[in-house]
Amino acid sequence: MTPPTILHIEQATLTAVPAPILAFDGPFVLRRFLGGTGRANAACALDPAPDPDLPARIARAEAFYAAAGQPCRFRSTPLDPEGLTSLLSARGYTGRDHSQVIGGPLAAFARHDTAARFLDGPHPAWMAVVATAEHQSEARRAEKARMPELLGVPAAWVVLEQDGIAAACAFVTAQGRCAGLFDLAVRPEFRRRGLGQRVMAAAGAWAAEQGADWAYAQVSCTNQASLAMNAALGLTEHYRYAYWLRAG
Repeated sequence: MTPPTILHIEQATLTAVPAPILAFDGPFVLRRFLGGTGRANAACALDPAPDPDLPARIARAEAFYAAAGQPCRFRSTPLDPEGLTSLLSARGYTGRDHSQVIGGPLAAFARHDTAARFLDGPHPAWMAVVATAEHQSEARRAEKARMPELLGVPAAWVVLEQDGIAAACAFVTAQGRCAGLFDLAVRPEFRRRGLGQRVMAAAGAWAAEQGADWAYAQVSCTNQASLAMNAALGLTEHYRYAYWLRAG
């Protein structure tokens, strides 16, 4: 199966992680929310063609985020115009939070699960599970709470129950053939029981019913356990990205 292009996946992720404030500047889209999720509070390019106005665009992006009292963050992908990271480095930026975008056919792992519940929003049971994951700041949770009003594609908040307890969760979107898998979390007391794979499989089955056939997700390059679990589902690396911010 031919995977979607990087551009298609990037467009799908921008839709799946919405931001209420955005501006376009040449090949860049600048997005701003509450300062939580990196993707919803960063500038990223969607066209790697040479851009002679790149220095001026960087300065305008800095002003865009400064106006809201937020740090300027660039999300660097294979769609960057040539020279972007060199210019950022010269301005005092450094790359961090390196991640893999992984993907694979839904048919390889999508499975229905009678223990899975599909919610129409981030209800308390779902939020309680996702709060046990790393990096879940107050701003991130506030952004997640507003997602139902901002999303423009089918989505479901998935909870997997064990012994009557919400034990694992995921968030899934469907945009054309692309199924986005986000916010995988398992309560500490339920880990190492295969629940992560099960909730991902259930989310994948829901997305397949919406017409998707290809799944993608993002995983930190340092999260070897998650990368191994996803590889077992057939989700392997397609490209990488990193966030560039000024030190301090």
